[in-house]
Amino acid sequence: MGRRQVREKILQTLYQLDLNPEPAEKVIERVKKSLPEDERAFFGRVVGGVLSRMDRLDAVLGDFLKKGWSLYRLAIVDRAVLRMALYELMFEEEIPPGVTLNEAVELAKAYSTEESGKFVNGVLGAIVERQEEIRERLTKEELE
Repeated sequence: MGRRQVREKILQTLYQLDLNPEPAEKVIERVKKSLPEDERAFFGRVVGGVLSRMDRLDAVLGDFLKKGWSLYRLAIVDRAVLRMALYELMFEEEIPPGVTLNEAVELAKAYSTEESGKFVNGVLGAIVERQEEIRERLTKEELE
């Protein structure tokens, strides 16, 4: 299993937790058991990182939406893809931003709509342009 399939599992898990607020630990452990041993750490880091930083990630994403739009106005899949990709961009520094963007766009196209792929690309492209500034902001917030 490659990272693309793990990202699909991450997306599915975030989607499920957004729809059905089942205890996250149960869902995460159930999905982790279905993954190869060498992919469990990445899955756990990303899902756990998104969940533990959700408010801060959502605040950043909100800054990049059209004026008057709320993150909760987006399709659940699009919201989950954006959260996952933003976490990767900010906290998984060994992953090149281009890889994260490409994977996010492909997931949005596969699980949402063709327009979602364009939308996700636009939002994440704008974030990448200000990546260091945003990373500093998130790091500062974590230290407070």
